[in-house]
Amino acid sequence: MDGVRSVREADGVSRVDAAGPERDLDRLLSGMEPALHPGRFVFTTVPGSTAPPGLSPVVTVVEDEGLTLVLEQSEADAAHLPYDYTAGWITLRIHSALDAVGLTAAVARTLADAGLSCNVVAGFHHDHLFVPHERAREAVALLERLAERSGQ
Repeated sequence: MDGVRSVREADGVSRVDAAGPERDLDRLLSGMEPALHPGRFVFTTVPGSTAPPGLSPVVTVVEDEGLTLVLEQSEADAAHLPYDYTAGWITLRIHSALDAVGLTAAVARTLADAGLSCNVVAGFHHDHLFVPHERAREAVALLERLAERSGQ
């Protein structure tokens, strides 16, 4: 079928995504469904472009200075990797198009207005936010309110 995609969700189950990715800002905001992952996540860096064996980063970014890893704090501690920012990981559950305009700006503005830093990573299906761990639940509540206001 044209326009029908199979999407493998975080729970490992494939689901059909008949609509495809969303581009409309109002629908993106009203349907974002922020979900907080359990755990504490940290940003660290290692030389080269490959994660050391035994680590399971949730994000990697190759930079000129080395490989940035976002991983659970307990993994970084066990590997004696340095970090200075402990984050909560929020996934916006709506399937956002990579070329959608305005979602990141609206989310960042909402969090910035509350004095919250936000590091955004775009996945193929979803946007992922890393916010200060101690304020992660507050960030989810702010985003839920933004979604409610956008759906009116």
